[in-house]
Amino acid sequence: MPRRAVLFRMHFQGSESIVLTESSVEKSFRKLLASPERSEDDLDRAEELLDELRPESPLRHRLSVELDELRSLAAKG
Repeated sequence: MPRRAVLFRMHFQGSESIVLTESSVEKSFRKLLASPERSEDDLDRAEELLDELRPESPLRHRLSVELDELRSLAAKG
């Protein structure tokens, strides 16, 4: 099944507006969590990105599971 760009709510930063797609959310999520020295703030920002996705989105579910695993690892170590 081909991936389709899905647009999400717009954010307003000053006079600029930003439209997020599933692809841009995933890219930002991966970039935030790429470092092994990720902080709790990085995990919180990643969770905020997930809030941009539709609740029924398979990508949201998959990334939520990954985020939960990363939080568990951080709590153990």
